[in-house]
Amino acid sequence: MDIKIRAVNKDDKSRWLELFADYITFYNSKLTDQQFELTWQRINSDFNINCLVAELDSKVVGFTHYIWRPDTWEEQDFCYLEDLYTDPKVRGKGVGRALIKAVEDIAIAKGSKRLYWTTAPDNELARTLYDKIAITNRVEYKIYLNK
Repeated sequence: MDIKIRAVNKDDKSRWLELFADYITFYNSKLTDQQFELTWQRINSDFNINCLVAELDSKVVGFTHYIWRPDTWEEQDFCYLEDLYTDPKVRGKGVGRALIKAVEDIAIAKGSKRLYWTTAPDNELARTLYDKIAITNRVEYKIYLNK
């Protein structure tokens, strides 16, 4: 099985939407149809949300969204991996790792000195991969606004 990573294209919309909806459900969250559409429009424009998809046997089986964040300590932007999801049927086959590596390569080519992301503490399956390829040395704090 050869994993192909590429930029999302307009023909991917229905599969991207299916996977993104599954991702949102995985996190016990909900988005409006308008938010799904807004995100799709943003990743297909010059807006600062980028999307890569993973193909296995010519079928899209995963995606990642990433953004560039200006930094006060470095000249180059940092890269934030916003979302990462793979179809449960292909987990453990290297799809998530390949998506992260592709974003890492893009960040390196842009001169970024950091690629980072967060996940839920109970996302144990994903964390088994993340703990092999990255370090965790920060604590995240949140204040939810405009509830």
